[in-house]
Amino acid sequence: MSLNLKNANKLVSINIVTYNAQDLIESCLNSVLKQTYKNFEVLVIDNASDDETLEKVKSFPIKIIKNKKNLGFSVGHNLGIRESRGGYVLCLNQDIVLDKDFLKNTVEAMEKNDKIGSVQCKLLKIRDINRPKSKTIDHTGLVILKNRRVIARGQGERDKGQYKAGEIFGVDGAAPIYRRKALEDTKINDEYFDEDFFAYKEDVDLAWRLRLYGWKAVYQPQSIAYHLRTAGERAVRNYISVALERRKLPKFAKFHSFKNDRLMRIKNELSDLFFRDILYIIIKEIGAWAYVLIFERYTWKAIKSLIKQIPNAWRKRKIIMAKKRVEIKAMGKWFK
Repeated sequence: MSLNLKNANKLVSINIVTYNAQDLIESCLNSVLKQTYKNFEVLVIDNASDDETLEKVKSFPIKIIKNKKNLGFSVGHNLGIRESRGGYVLCLNQDIVLDKDFLKNTVEAMEKNDKIGSVQCKLLKIRDINRPKSKTIDHTGLVILKNRRVIARGQGERDKGQYKAGEIFGVDGAAPIYRRKALEDTKINDEYFDEDFFAYKEDVDLAWRLRLYGWKAVYQPQSIAYHLRTAGERAVRNYISVALERRKLPKFAKFHSFKNDRLMRIKNELSDLFFRDILYIIIKEIGAWAYVLIFERYTWKAIKSLIKQIPNAWRKRKIIMAKKRVEIKAMGKWFK
């Protein structure tokens, strides 16, 4: 059945990329189907799970895309965005449970200004996906520091309503909702999320690009979701704490995070702001490279992969810089 333009613009396409999610997906999908806002469609993109994920998903009235191999977060969600129809797109993690009014409050935030390209919910951290109650903040929006390290605002803090509705740098990738018009405006080579990234930092990369193209990101505290967080206990800024937090990550995450962080900056960094903050950046980079070379020999392969992907990142940079609409001063205020 075709949608008229008005309904299509307010339709929310909920895309969930799954991989071995047999213990998670039912709770996630049940929370989706209980939404008080009913104008949505659901698409599950499965990355070749070898457990019972697909069997459990098939019991729900939703569309399924079955990939023959694990294509990663970026490719998976790009497939979902292309196959979906809604004017808004929710890229949902498999380990998320939504509050029943999540969609209603998020769409209301989007409707306030047609220059809002993305909305960040209040993401609370849980330990059991079957018991989604928490007062511990997982994420209230991306914060980017002068040294270009990105942190999760409020992570690990007790939620006391201290973060109010308002504009932020960008949205986290666990439960972001995007305006389709913004995604179409900022895609490069038909890619919304950069497929060279596979996973990790693709959300920050997109948030940065949306900012450069003049799209706003806002935090909506009435939109609440619960995240079964397996890494990242708190938002830390000093280098010792950063190193201790990094030791908790799996090797796979360290590999892609190290590589993608540098690709992201090659693509999006404005030269004037780079030289303004160069001292902060150099100190951070010396520490990061020294740590990897001394303590993470298994991450050395990421350096080879980074070098191989730099030419493609540079080509994408040329496209981004040619299309950017934001002034240096307006962009510079986001680097804290």
